Amino acid sequence: MRHYSLSKFKDDLVAGIVVGIVALPLAIAFGIASGVSPTIGLITAIVGGFMVSAFGGNSVQIGGPTGAFIVIVYNIIALYGLQGLAIATFMAGLILVLMGLFHLGTVIKFIPYPIVIGFTAGIALTIFSTQINDFLGLGLTDVPSEFIPKWGVFLSNLDRIDLPTVGVGVISLLIIILTPKISKRLPGALMAIIIMTAVTYLVKMAFPEMAVETIGDRFGALSTDLPQPHGFELSMTTINLLLPSAFTIALLGAIESLLSATVADGVTGSRTNSNTELIGQGLANIVVPFVGGIPVTGAIARTMTNITNGGRTPVAGIIHALVLLAIFLLLMPLINMVPMACLAAVLIMVAYNMSGWRTVRAIFHNPKSDISVLLVTFLLTVIFDLTIAIEIGLLLAVILFLRRVMENTQIKVYSEQLDVAEGTESTTHELLDVARGVEVYEIDGPFFFGVATKFDELMRSTMADKPIVRIIRMRKVPFIDSTGIHNLEILIKSSQAEKIHVVLSGVKPEVHEVLDHAGIDRLVGKDHICDHITKAVEMANKIVAQTETKR
Repeated sequence: MRHYSLSKFKDDLVAGIVVGIVALPLAIAFGIASGVSPTIGLITAIVGGFMVSAFGGNSVQIGGPTGAFIVIVYNIIALYGLQGLAIATFMAGLILVLMGLFHLGTVIKFIPYPIVIGFTAGIALTIFSTQINDFLGLGLTDVPSEFIPKWGVFLSNLDRIDLPTVGVGVISLLIIILTPKISKRLPGALMAIIIMTAVTYLVKMAFPEMAVETIGDRFGALSTDLPQPHGFELSMTTINLLLPSAFTIALLGAIESLLSATVADGVTGSRTNSNTELIGQGLANIVVPFVGGIPVTGAIARTMTNITNGGRTPVAGIIHALVLLAIFLLLMPLINMVPMACLAAVLIMVAYNMSGWRTVRAIFHNPKSDISVLLVTFLLTVIFDLTIAIEIGLLLAVILFLRRVMENTQIKVYSEQLDVAEGTESTTHELLDVARGVEVYEIDGPFFFGVATKFDELMRSTMADKPIVRIIRMRKVPFIDSTGIHNLEILIKSSQAEKIHVVLSGVKPEVHEVLDHAGIDRLVGKDHICDHITKAVEMANKIVAQTETKR
């Protein structure tokens, strides 16, 4: 704010007002779809939006309820009620703050892209399926939360379709789709709500039998009173029960907010402080449960609206929250008249935009492992649960990553002659004569648990002719884990028991430090750790010569 000026404030004021208007229908729709009232959706957008802008690490990020949380929030409410949702959101906020304090903001960005696309597409399909009842006017009250039974109920009740409701939904969709073609500045969702609310009100006055269900019909008159802060009870039993859900909310919030921030940085040329952004998101999620709110994260669509309308500082996000507060206090009676089918159309468009079907289609040209991760994450999100989808998707991605690393890590065996320049860009070749009785093993890649086992198997398969010296060339080993150290220690001890010398060559400083801490230098002998293969071969040849002389 040191260089803030009146011209910047004017830009932020315009952007904040526009974003507040755009956020209104989304906040209401996301609240209803999540299983809470429209009031809760608005309160979340007001409080959460203010906190994200005031304390986050991106100057243009707009926070609030988003479509990504609909599935997880709906399931938590179904299983544990609003009290359980409040506790899970509060714990998710704490997790996000800790992630920021421990500088995990950059780590989150490395979550595999197919996982993100898989569960985003899964969420999109789930959101779409939750809106069919209101879009078609089926009037069903006990709809199963599971995907397959839900569609079974929909298909068996198609005879209950209400044509006026479908008409409202279809026209709303057309308005949302066509509005940007007329003007990019007009928010299609808001235009649909204004037009269809007016039309349905007039139709209801003229033809009462053609009335469609509105927000007021379902939720009653919405209160304009600000919610009183309230607490909730925490116990170890509750914490253990809701921790997986809290972790899912935190991870989903972190991914979505940092993705949104990255997109914003690409447009504005700014640079997000990822860890501060996580802390800001965490603080927002710690506060909103005390006013009855649902989880908050950065919203890409609202953030981009902020940028395109001139917003460049957090003031725009704060103004957006104040605009929503003014609407909440002054215009709630009008919100009672909004048709449910119109909100369903808004969410169907949100689901379409979330689906990223073009990206999904492009990933099908990628390696089969990426396709597998995407499909597994997608199917688990749709059929089972988002928490399970994220956990198993991450596990599958880690397994496939380790497999790729193992496949790319090579272990070569040399004897008699060795080209020092092999595996480098050098055009000068230097051949070293390796004495009979010397075996050279080169590890090309990280020496972690999977590769350690592979190396151990190779060593056992080449033990038919017992050598006098084993050289382990480690110039291309960037790191070594505890399993690699353990296997190396066993190899050295078993070799020494058979009177076989072990020489380590080309050990990188960071790997050398790990080996020193593990006591490998004392076990093998400091003079047996060489910084270059030439010295290692020279030492090995001398040992062979001395051994043969003694014989």
